[in-house]
Amino acid sequence: MANLKETIKKIDKIDYSLAEKTQKRLDSLTKPKGSLGKLEELAKQIVEITRHENPLIKNKVIFTMAGDHGITEEGVSAYPKEVTPQMVYNFVRGGAGINVLARHTGARVIVVDMGVACDLEPHQELVIKKVSYGTKNMVKGSAMTREEAIKSVENGIEAFEEEFSSKGIDIVGTGDMGIANTTPSSAIVSIITGKPVEDVTGRGTGIDDKTLLNKVAVIKKVISVNTPDANDGIDILSKVGGFEIGGLAGLILAAAARRVPVIIDGFISGAAALIAFKLEPKVKDYMIAAHSSVEKGHKVTLNFLGLKPLLYFGLRLGEGTGAALGINIVEASIKILTEMATFQSAGVSEQAN
Repeated sequence: MANLKETIKKIDKIDYSLAEKTQKRLDSLTKPKGSLGKLEELAKQIVEITRHENPLIKNKVIFTMAGDHGITEEGVSAYPKEVTPQMVYNFVRGGAGINVLARHTGARVIVVDMGVACDLEPHQELVIKKVSYGTKNMVKGSAMTREEAIKSVENGIEAFEEEFSSKGIDIVGTGDMGIANTTPSSAIVSIITGKPVEDVTGRGTGIDDKTLLNKVAVIKKVISVNTPDANDGIDILSKVGGFEIGGLAGLILAAAARRVPVIIDGFISGAAALIAFKLEPKVKDYMIAAHSSVEKGHKVTLNFLGLKPLLYFGLRLGEGTGAALGINIVEASIKILTEMATFQSAGVSEQAN
């Protein structure tokens, strides 16, 4: 059984002492110094995270965690909650956007039921870590109990640990599925960053102006009714969060404890990253932002965490699709570090002093 406190204890600072040595190695490669920009920065970060001078990016895994939300009753989404289980079946059958991009990247997709509001048919590609059958309607009280919030984080840790122990994980991407989950995500971002609800709430699945106004009003009411403690990640998660958000926060913590780089996907993954950061600030340096979502709250999140996104592709699908692209780029950075010839080995003249 996973234990949140024990996992947090295992998280150390990344090893900054390796940066200078890695930079010298990068500077010895057959290119002008610094000419591969962000790829060089990424290579250094992966070395610092893993503490390996020649890190391997072989076992690439994306966790797509799913959960339902009682707040759908308030008309905040363009889609009904029935879409959540329908999309989970699409994931396990390999037909969704994340499946296509994961195959392109060479990553395994682990689909996890964290809190879908029905019993799903068993499938070899589906991991069941269900905390409950969806969250409660947050307008009427807490989304979940404090115990359920802790359980969701610990179930996310457990999902990571099981895959890490059985098949290995060199790099992990976060992904989500849950109709209406941009609503709890906006609430989490507003509470933790201190930004007004209007500044962090977007159109999610593509809602119209009227629905957006309602969504903002609903989130304000949710925060007012539940009064979450902005300094307590578990309190925030329990009052305005989601089971898949808690699961992803656990995944991030578990990866950091194992010195595995975490590629953060979009807005919902960003909200989970904020929860993980509240629980243990050191996790920030283990995270790499794959992209900046169309959702304006995601930009606020990344700025708060000090993460610079790799891509600006106008993505807003979730599922881990952006993370799949991000993993590709990180893998490229490591291949530069480990496969590119040095001036000496290639017999190429170096820059004149």
